[in-house]
Amino acid sequence: MKFFHVSYRGRTKLMIVVTGGAGFIGSNLVRALNRRGEQDILVVDDLTDGHKFTNLVDCEIADYWDKDFFQRRLRSGLTFQPKCIFHQGACSVTTEWNGRYMMETNYRYSTELLDYCLANAIPLIYASSAAVYGASKKFNEDPRVERPLNVYGYSKLLFDQYVRRRLSAATSPIVGLRYFNVYGPGEAHKGAMASIVWHLNQQVLDSGKARLFEGSGGYEDGEQLRDFIYVDDVASVNLWFSEHPKCSGIFNVGSGHASTFNEVANAVIKWHGKGEIVYVPFPENLKNSYQSFTEADISALRAAGYSADFMNVSSGVSAYLGILDEGK
Repeated sequence: MKFFHVSYRGRTKLMIVVTGGAGFIGSNLVRALNRRGEQDILVVDDLTDGHKFTNLVDCEIADYWDKDFFQRRLRSGLTFQPKCIFHQGACSVTTEWNGRYMMETNYRYSTELLDYCLANAIPLIYASSAAVYGASKKFNEDPRVERPLNVYGYSKLLFDQYVRRRLSAATSPIVGLRYFNVYGPGEAHKGAMASIVWHLNQQVLDSGKARLFEGSGGYEDGEQLRDFIYVDDVASVNLWFSEHPKCSGIFNVGSGHASTFNEVANAVIKWHGKGEIVYVPFPENLKNSYQSFTEADISALRAAGYSADFMNVSSGVSAYLGILDEGK
């Protein structure tokens, strides 16, 4: 695929765009690009929550654009040709039930971006979500097992469906990555939506008690299972697809192994050398919209050629808490 260099602020640049670049996964992706020598990066985000700026302080970027400004420029035409667009920007609050806002932010914005990429032969690698599977017991990229439990999951599924309709005629790469439970540095601003690892670490620091839900969905206390994946592994998958432009499609991005919440809590307690697990009542408002089990089927990802190992929970928690400790 051929890209044309264009003048950007008086210089010749071939820019990489990262939407949601001040967020959790987006900022880690920017750092991963920096480690590979990439600095001509345009970060797009919404800094209404200004606390996210801290995720960009140690990143080397060429420019920052507000999301709304970026959308206006998409509609009028960008003045440069992106080398690749990593679309990580979204409302990721799974408890948000304002469907109008969710669909405008997660679905309509994404369709406009995809249409622009296809019209201009720009590779698009975007964040989907394991939330599309919802109540399903199987987790492969098959429309028959896609059963979202909330409007967030539906917004992601609807865009995946839009992508599927365009794939056969696409002349540039389109890659959707269905993230499972991602954890790692840079997520503190997410508050309630931060990973269970972040919350358990805070709880052990504050009180010495790691709080988990009592049993639900047929599972004993703390034995609910999720596929936890460290954010560095997520960034590596994104970069791999950017380097293999012949690959297109929708792929699960998880470790391929489910771990219990008890295992995660014990890894946090082991790292601190103190603490205990306590179980709290399961929230009523989550009973009909909670995934008690997820485990990514990553056979499609492996078949595409991605062969790197994924960090297990014990190693990932240790690496993460070490980074948090260094930041004190």
